Amino acid sequence: MSSKNASAKLFGRDVEFTYSETWIAYALFALRLMMGWVFFYAGIVKVIDPNWSARPFLLNVDQANPLVDVWVAMADWVWLLTPLNQVGLTLVGIALLVGAFVRLSAFFGAMMMLFYWASAYPFPDAIFIDFHLIYAFLLFALGAAGAGRILGLDQWIEELDIVKNNPRLTVLLG
Repeated sequence: MSSKNASAKLFGRDVEFTYSETWIAYALFALRLMMGWVFFYAGIVKVIDPNWSARPFLLNVDQANPLVDVWVAMADWVWLLTPLNQVGLTLVGIALLVGAFVRLSAFFGAMMMLFYWASAYPFPDAIFIDFHLIYAFLLFALGAAGAGRILGLDQWIEELDIVKNNPRLTVLLG
C-alpha cells in the first residue's frame, strides 16, 4: 500500500499529513457509488410516479423561511421544475454510478442539494447542518478529487480525441 506525504496551506496555516493512496481510492469509489445510488433512487421513484409534482414541496415551505416568496413563485414554474427535478436527480445518479462527467454532475447535484437545504429553513430543532448540506459538500469532494477517474468512465472519456483536442473539456470530467 503506497503512502504519500502532503502539505498544504489551510486557513493560513501550514499543514502536513500522510495518507494512503489506495484507501483514498477505495473511499472515493465507494462514496461515488453511494451518492450515485442516493440520487438515482431519489430521481427514479419520482420519474415512475405519474402523480409526483414539485408543487407541494414549493408551496409548503415554512413561512419563517426568508425565501418563502421565492419558493411560492417557483410553483408557477412547476411544469418545468417537476421534470427538471425528476430527470436531474436521475441523471446525476447515473453519472455518479458509472463515473461519467463526475465534476459536472457533482456541481449540479450540489446545487440541487443547496436549494433543498435553503428551503428547509427554519431548520428543524435548530439543526443548521442537515443531510442536504452534507451531500453538497460530499459532491464537492468527489468532483475536486476527480472520483470519476477511479473505476469510472471519465478515465476512458479523457482518452478520446475530442477531449485531447479540447483540453478545456476535462473541467467537466473527473
